[in-house]
Amino acid sequence: MATHHRQNAAGRRKVQVSYVIRDEVEKYNRNGVNALQLDPALNRLFTAGRDSIIRIWSVYQHKQDPYIASMEHHTDWVNDIVLCCNGKTLISASSDTTVKVWNAHKGFCMSTLRTHKDYVKALAYAKDKELVASAGLDRQIFLWDVNTLTALTASNNTVTTSSLSGNKDSIYSLAMNQMGTVIVSGSTEKVLRVWDPRTCAKLMKLKGHTDNVKSLLLNRDGTQCLSGSSDGTIRLWSLGQQRCIATYRVHDEGVWALQVNEAFTHVYSGGRDKKIYCTDLRNPDIRVLICEEKAPVLKMELDRSADPPPAIWVSTTKSSVNKWSLKGMHNFRSSGEYDNDCTTPLTPLCTQPEQVIKGGASIIQCHILNDKRHILTKDTNNNVAFWDVLKDAGFSSSDGSDPKLNLGGLLLQALLEFWPRTRINPMDEEENEANHVNGEQENRVQKGNGYFQVPPHTPVIFGEAGGRTLFRLLCRDSGGETESMLLNETVPQWVIDITVDKNMPKFNKIPFYLQPHSSSGAKTLKKDRLSASDMLQVRKVMEHVYEKIINLDNESQTTSSSANDKPGEQEKEEDMAMLAEEKIELMCQDQVLDPNMDLRTVKHFIWKSGGDLTLHYRQKST
Repeated sequence: MATHHRQNAAGRRKVQVSYVIRDEVEKYNRNGVNALQLDPALNRLFTAGRDSIIRIWSVYQHKQDPYIASMEHHTDWVNDIVLCCNGKTLISASSDTTVKVWNAHKGFCMSTLRTHKDYVKALAYAKDKELVASAGLDRQIFLWDVNTLTALTASNNTVTTSSLSGNKDSIYSLAMNQMGTVIVSGSTEKVLRVWDPRTCAKLMKLKGHTDNVKSLLLNRDGTQCLSGSSDGTIRLWSLGQQRCIATYRVHDEGVWALQVNEAFTHVYSGGRDKKIYCTDLRNPDIRVLICEEKAPVLKMELDRSADPPPAIWVSTTKSSVNKWSLKGMHNFRSSGEYDNDCTTPLTPLCTQPEQVIKGGASIIQCHILNDKRHILTKDTNNNVAFWDVLKDAGFSSSDGSDPKLNLGGLLLQALLEFWPRTRINPMDEEENEANHVNGEQENRVQKGNGYFQVPPHTPVIFGEAGGRTLFRLLCRDSGGETESMLLNETVPQWVIDITVDKNMPKFNKIPFYLQPHSSSGAKTLKKDRLSASDMLQVRKVMEHVYEKIINLDNESQTTSSSANDKPGEQEKEEDMAMLAEEKIELMCQDQVLDPNMDLRTVKHFIWKSGGDLTLHYRQKST
């Protein structure tokens, strides 16, 4: 079934291949952290966020470097994670529309669930039943039995599941009680919808919030529910009475994250205003400002190793994760040393975090230069970097400007160099057998295609053009048994043509006209229709104009070289190119063209209109 699904998807939609240029080990979260899970038994914290990577950290205070490992498979934001099976299994939900099942101890992806049709925003977990629910922008809630999920494999991952319907809008929050008897969803519909996951029956709809419901919590037996909303309020609901029994106005702006103590008496809240409060649910006037973060709060995770909790982990739209101490808060709360006037600013309990898991900078701006090869980027630390996508992708030749080289094809071959199907060209089996005898075959495999050698840690992504991701893997893993099998199912025919059959695509021809520019005073020529490879650089057209049309100083060049000192063909070409660039300029739509541009770029980004491309030339004023 999974195979059929993928082949259908690949056949129905255009499949595109992309790759990521990055360091071998990405030790730092590179953007906001959307989700946290703590494993107190192993002193490990799992973080997941907007750079698509789930990371595992040691939270022993004395450890110099807390980084343990990265879990890398998603291709878009990871929005939520839950630890199941006493910390053995991790489930993740992502904007790449998938839910993934991981071996949490060893850090590898066991299977991918492709049931959702849009961003998956939230997960919920019933510990007593080992039941997980997932929901998102497709308005669907799916229920998964964790024991079934852990039995799936990467290639056999089609699973039937129960679903809950009735949501009218995108779902942003989800909660299930520990016993698995109640499930609640929050959405842009501003209501809470409640079901019984055992029968999938709708139980009720709770109205009261005036904006998106971003966070939900249920008590153990599923009789009470807490909700945090973008309307700035926290509400406590009685599911038995089917109504809101208390509203807490603690924050100035939207409430995005909630945690509650085991007894369901104190709620910890954070959100857009960057502040984290603890509020007594029985007496809302009793509240403590725990700390102020430097960015809006996305998620919180209580350290439940003691009661009352000793600390709380907090993630924000920035890449660092902070641990804040809750020591002394219990005494502070019971001693009455608080201000019950909610309009008076409170003094934060903590001014410095107890522990910090440092994050890294993320790219926030990029500009692709006209040559489509160089990119300028700016990151969150205001660092500006200049990238050469050929060099950074592993192009080993000194110059990538040869228009006869299909760089895209060579790069594709390098990205899939370790895939067994690309190791032997089926068209040349006899030759390969002969080569194998004298060791040349092994040599060919190791050297790749002679131009590109992509770093083996490079992530390669297959996805529907403008749609969901089909598969992601690291270059070096494409030789693995499971990855090879998934590649066989996923790789589209056009990639097989280039990587397996070694058939490079033919260059497209672009027809164009060459005319003197009106400002040059030259007469318009008879319109001769020219044609050239769309990869041809503007520089070569300038040489043609210089040599064949303007023919400046041709005699003087010929006589200036003595008979003994005739330049070689290559030198002649280089001289011609330099003279052409010095003496003339080429224009399109009155815009002077960069000699490094190719005709395809000129046609698509400057000409931009129907009909044949027209280029104008003129001599530079000396």
